[in-house]
This record gives sequence, C-alpha cells and structure tokens, in this order.
Amino acid sequence: MAELEKPTGHPVRCRYKLPDTVALGLVSEGVHMAVPVAAMPYFNQARGSQPAAARSIADLRSQGEHFLDGPDGYQSHPPKQGNPQAFPWHLALDAVGAIVSPDP
Repeated sequence: MAELEKPTGHPVRCRYKLPDTVALGLVSEGVHMAVPVAAMPYFNQARGSQPAAARSIADLRSQGEHFLDGPDGYQSHPPKQGNPQAFPWHLALDAVGAIVSPDP
C-alpha cells in the first residue's frame, strides 16, 4: 500500500472493520474532508445488482469520488467465485496517479 500512500500523502486502508458500510463510511468521509478519493470495490454480482449499491455509487460520483468499476476498474464476480489474487491493483494505482498528477 506504500505505492498509494506516497503520492497521496494519506494512509490507505484496504481492510475495513465493517465492509457493508464502506460506501457510507471511509469513502464519503474522505470526500467531505477534501481528500481525493478513488475506490475500487471488491464485491460480487449479487451485491452489485442491489439498487442501493447503484444509488450509492452514483451519489459518491456526483460528489467527486472516483469509483472504479466495470471496464475501468474491478468487474464484479459471480457470488462465491471471487479471486482476490486477481484484483487489478494496477488500475487503482493508475487512477490515484491521475488524480494526484493530472495531465495538463
């Protein structure tokens, strides 16, 4: 996680005490503290298909958060078939780099 902490100057959390509250906890708090936020969820298709998930993602994006999903981030997996080792960290690093050092 040092790769993410160095360019942002902020601690990076990849484990949250209450995973069901990430969208309303860590991420939304950072947005309102003027901390650039990039989030790339690791959840299955069943969780992602819930209407509340889509509303939360839209709300966070409208507040300036960079939510990385689909082709530009993590594409959710079928329930009980996740592969944490295949998580595309390089996409998160690229997004943070673009936030911290945007192209002119």
